[in-house]
Amino acid sequence: MRRSGRIQIKGIVQGVGFRPFVYATARRLGIRGFVKNLGSEVEIQAAGEQFEAFLEAVSRGPPLSRIDRVEVLPDPGPFPDGFSIQPSGSGSLSGMIPPDIATCDQCLADISTSGGRYMGYWCTSCVNCGPRYSIIRELPYDRERTSMDAFPMCPECAGEYLDPECRRHHAQTIACASCGPRLRLLDREGKDVSSGDIIAETARILDAGYIVAIRGIGGFHLACIEDSAGDLKRRLGRSEQPFAVMVRPDSIDRIATLTAEDRMILESCQRPIVILVKRDPDAHLDISNLHTIGCMLPYTGLHHLLFSHLSHSLLILTSANMPGYPMITEIDVAMARMHEHVDFFLTHDRRILNRCDDSVVRDGYIIRLSRGLAPRRTPLDLGNCSILAVGPELNANVTIYRDGFCTTSPHVGNVRNPQTYAYLQETITKLGRLLGEGYQYIAHDAHPQFLSTRYARELADQHDAMLVPVQHHQAHIAATTMEPCIGIAIDGVGYGQDGTIWGGEIFAGSIPRYDRVGHLEVVPMPGGDLATRFPERMLYGILPDPSIADLIASRGWTDVEVSVLEAQLSHGINVVSTSSTGRVLDAAAALLGICRERTYDGEPAMKLEAFAVGGKAETWDLEYIRLGGREVLSTRSLLRKAMDQMERVKDHDQRLMRKIAASFQFNLARGIAGMAIHAAFERDIPIVALSGGVAYNRAIRETIRNQVTASGLELRMNPDFPLGDGCISYGQCIYAAVHARDE
Repeated sequence: MRRSGRIQIKGIVQGVGFRPFVYATARRLGIRGFVKNLGSEVEIQAAGEQFEAFLEAVSRGPPLSRIDRVEVLPDPGPFPDGFSIQPSGSGSLSGMIPPDIATCDQCLADISTSGGRYMGYWCTSCVNCGPRYSIIRELPYDRERTSMDAFPMCPECAGEYLDPECRRHHAQTIACASCGPRLRLLDREGKDVSSGDIIAETARILDAGYIVAIRGIGGFHLACIEDSAGDLKRRLGRSEQPFAVMVRPDSIDRIATLTAEDRMILESCQRPIVILVKRDPDAHLDISNLHTIGCMLPYTGLHHLLFSHLSHSLLILTSANMPGYPMITEIDVAMARMHEHVDFFLTHDRRILNRCDDSVVRDGYIIRLSRGLAPRRTPLDLGNCSILAVGPELNANVTIYRDGFCTTSPHVGNVRNPQTYAYLQETITKLGRLLGEGYQYIAHDAHPQFLSTRYARELADQHDAMLVPVQHHQAHIAATTMEPCIGIAIDGVGYGQDGTIWGGEIFAGSIPRYDRVGHLEVVPMPGGDLATRFPERMLYGILPDPSIADLIASRGWTDVEVSVLEAQLSHGINVVSTSSTGRVLDAAAALLGICRERTYDGEPAMKLEAFAVGGKAETWDLEYIRLGGREVLSTRSLLRKAMDQMERVKDHDQRLMRKIAASFQFNLARGIAGMAIHAAFERDIPIVALSGGVAYNRAIRETIRNQVTASGLELRMNPDFPLGDGCISYGQCIYAAVHARDE
C-alpha cells in the first residue's frame, strides 16, 4: 500500500476552493507535504499512513470542482513535518476557470447576521460562491491575477484567508466593507448622491418609480418596478420586447406556474433566467405581452440586500446593452449610452474583466449560454488536434478544443455589429490565453461574407491553420449527435450549399457527410431582409394571391406599395429564396394579424405561439412533393388552408382564430416530422436529431417528438447547449475534428 506520492490533478480545479479543501483533508488525515497551482492544474506532494484515503478524497474534490484526470507519481521526498499551500507556479493549461456562481446560503446568512463582519456587505463571498470567470485575468487563479488585486486584504480578511478552519481559507474574492469593492450611487449627470446606506437609498429610488442602471457581476442591468415598465420601454424604444424580471423567492408562484424542473433550475447555483408560463396570461402585460415571462431569483448579495429594502416583490432587470450588442461593463460607457434612458446609476469599483450576460433556459433547454453556465467545458475525444470554432453571425459564441475537451465561451451576440465583432475577437484572445493559444484547424460558417468568416481567415494566416467551412444547419446537427442520424434543423435563416437561404432542413448521414434529403418548400422573400422585418411581405411572397393583396391593402398598404411588391416578385428584383421555418411562421403571424412588424428577434413566431396556446389544433391534409430526389413539404398549401379557414371566421372570433394558429403550428410540425420519419425508414436510421431555434416552440417541438417516437424512432436533442445558434460553434468544432480525422 502506498504511503507517499506526487499527485497531479487536472480539470476544473481552480476557483473552486480546491487548495483549501486539500489542505483541510491533509490536516484531518495527518498527511505531510504541500499543494500548489501549476497553470490550470493542481500538484500535491503527500506522505502519511492514510495516503490512500487522502488520495480518494482529493480525487473527488470539493463540490464546484470537475476532476478530469488524477495521476500519481513516485516521490521519494524529502517531506516537511506539516502540510502547506505553496505559491502558484506556471504549468500546462489543461483546465478552465468555473463560471460565476450565485452567493451561497452561508454567505447570505453572514450578510444578514446582525453585528457580524459581513453584515450588509454586498460583495460577500467564499470559496463556494461568487464571481470567477468575470474577474480573472489569467491562470493560475490567484488574487493577483484577478480584478480583486486592486483591493488589498485588511487584517481581519487576511486572518480568515490564512485560517484553515474558515471556509474563506484561500478564497481569492474575500473582502469586507473595510477593504473590498465599494458602491456609489450617481445621478444621470454623474453627481454622487450617496448618503448613508446606498442600497437602502437605491431601493427607495426604485420604489418611487425611477429607473436605475445597476452594475452587477458581468455588466450593467436596467432596473425598475413594474409600474415603470412602460416608461422604460418608451425610453429604450422597445415597445414590444418582453423584459426579464427578478423576483423575491416567496413571490414566484404568484406570477407563474412552475414544474419541478423549472423550480430546480431557478433555484440552482447558476440562477439563470427561466422562461415560465404566466399564472394569468393577461397579467404583467407591460412586462411581457406573451403567455410566458422570464424570471430569475436574486443571485448576488447586492440583489438580496436590495430586496430586503424594497417594498415591491418584483424588479424588471434587463441588460443595459441593445439586443445583440455586448454587455456594458464600464460606468463611463454606461453613462454615455444610457444618459437619457435612466435616472440613476448604482455602480462599484471592481473591474469586470470578462463580461457575461444572464443565461436563459426554457423547458430545461438552454436559450442563452452565459453567466453560471459558461464557460462550458465538455469532455469529448476528438483526437490530438487543436481547433478553434468562431461560430455563426447571430447569437454567436466560440469554442476551443484541445486535450479531450471542448470549452465554449459565454454568449457573444450579433457579430454584424462592429462592437460585437470586436467582442468576438476579444473573447477568442482571452479564452485562448486561459486555455493555450495555437490552432491546427479553424472552423467557421460556410457563408463567405460573414465577418466571423473573414476573421477566421485572418486567424488561419496567423496560426498557419487549416480553414474548415461548416454549413450552418449541419453544425446544428453535429452539435446534437455524432452518430448517424436523420437531422431536423428548423430555424430562421442559414446560408445553404446551393446559395439559397435554408432553415427547414432534413439531413441523413453522419459527420461530415450529410445528405439533404428533405426541406420545406422554397419560397421568395421579396425585399430580402425587409421581408424579415415586415412579415406581410413574407406572406405575399408565399401566397401572391389577389385576396392577400386585398388583405394587406385593408391594413393600410397603398396601391403603389402593393404594385411595387407585385413587380418585385414578377421580375425577381431583390428577391431571395428560402426554405426557412421561421419565415413561414412569420407569414402565418402576418396572415392572422398577430404581428405586422418585427421589432425584436423571433417576435412574429413567438407571438403566434402565444396566440395559439388557447386554440385546439385540428389535423389538416399535408401536401408533399418530390424535387431533385428530395421530399418537400408544401408550406403554401398550409398557408392557403389557414387563409381559407380565416375567411370563414366571422366578427374576428378569437376562439376560431386561435384554433387556426394552433392548427397551423401543429400541421407544420407534423409535416416536418413526416419528412424525417420517411427518411429514417428509407435509410434504416433509427435516430432523429432535432435542433434549431424553432424547437423552443413547445407545441412544435412536442408534436415532432410525439410523431417521431410514435413511429418507433429515437428523438435526440442536446440539453447542454442552446437549440438555437448558441450551439453552432460547438457543432463546428466537432465537424472540423471529424473532417480532419477523415482526411
